Amino acid sequence: MKLRLLDILACPMCKNFPLELTIIEEAEDKSRAIDEVPCELFCGNYRAPISTLKREKLIEDCKKCIKRTIVSGVLYCNKCGRWYPIIDEIPRMMPDNLRERKEELKFLRENAEAIPENILKEGKPFHL
Repeated sequence: MKLRLLDILACPMCKNFPLELTIIEEAEDKSRAIDEVPCELFCGNYRAPISTLKREKLIEDCKKCIKRTIVSGVLYCNKCGRWYPIIDEIPRMMPDNLRERKEELKFLRENAEAIPENILKEGKPFHL
């Protein structure tokens, strides 16, 4: 998943925006190049609305950010308490009734050291 996706992702259950990101593993994509700020509303790198940031400085940071790929991590909705895993670079943002309980609990156990305590103990729809 690219950090740029934080500019458009919202919780599928309550529609809250933006989501919080916890990075477990990331890699660098050396092939990407840009000449302008790609995000419109929210900067995943600074974790802040674009309107609060200085656009002149952003372009240099965007050139670095666009190369970042989140291999694994967690997206969290601070409004409804739901979390969504990022596995093999893909955010798994399914409604509760379509989520794989066994697979997601395994993900939580395997990455417990990197995942915030509130997700591990109180996250919806599954927690440890």
